[in-house]
Amino acid sequence: MSTTFDFEKPIADLELQIEKVKQISEKTKVDMNATIVELETKLEATRHQVYSNLTGWQNVQISRHPDRPYTLSYIEMICDDFIELHGDRTVKDDKAIVGGFASIGGQTVMVIGHQKGVNTKMRQYRNFGMANPEGYRKALRLMKLAEKFNKPVITFIDTPGAFPGLEAEERGQGEAIARNLLEMSVLKVPIMCFIVGEGASGGALGIGIGDRVYMLEHTWYSVISPESCSSILWRSWDFKERAADCLKLTAEDMYKNKLIDGIIKEPLGGAHHNPEEMAKTIQTKIIEDLKLLGSQNIDKVIEDRIEKFCAMGVVVEA
Repeated sequence: MSTTFDFEKPIADLELQIEKVKQISEKTKVDMNATIVELETKLEATRHQVYSNLTGWQNVQISRHPDRPYTLSYIEMICDDFIELHGDRTVKDDKAIVGGFASIGGQTVMVIGHQKGVNTKMRQYRNFGMANPEGYRKALRLMKLAEKFNKPVITFIDTPGAFPGLEAEERGQGEAIARNLLEMSVLKVPIMCFIVGEGASGGALGIGIGDRVYMLEHTWYSVISPESCSSILWRSWDFKERAADCLKLTAEDMYKNKLIDGIIKEPLGGAHHNPEEMAKTIQTKIIEDLKLLGSQNIDKVIEDRIEKFCAMGVVVEA
């Protein structure tokens, strides 16, 4: 049974009507094509109306849809082949972050991303996409390996945040993420980052420093989730919708504030409605940008990367 959000109810009602009319037509052998066409036209118009006027919180909901494709799904659809690499060579293999060498459009790249899991058992196995320090150290190990062999790095970001457990802090969660920010800023290969779902806090930023940072249309990227922001400011999760608007976390807001390099259009209703089309769009963008970045001097690429992130934000001295 598919997941339907409250704001999608008009769409779900029309889809149900169409299904009932088709069943009646089949059962009674009465031609009801005209009615079906009319309802389908109305359905298409309703979809455009609903999905073109989403609030910040509604975008957050779509980004969390259980049917949205995750990193391994994109790798399967985008890459010609993939060799997964494991472990940080210090503690263990963090299942919340996956990565390895892959081939896209005939070019070898290093692909790294968060993986949430497609069912309850897999989500537990993947720790719901919340990485421990060893996950970020694994990601860094793979990035340095890509640098050694002069291969571009592609990252897929989709996490509710880095794992907040005591053991993660004891093993240096903050240091691991900070180390990634430092190393990625000067990594001597092109880096492309895609926010494909949730982009929460340092957990997302830990693999989010790149020459090109893109957000899919119905994703979010922020220092904190709307629920956590609401609980801090209003001592309750009841104001999460208001918090989502205040945080300016949507792709449109982020692009307007010059915090990302572009927005990638999703299929109508979200990436989960047509994963293959979404994957093809991302693949095209990767091939185009890698060709452009690959033609530039790497020192200039790094200089532009550093300047881009240093230009973010405003400092006002009293």
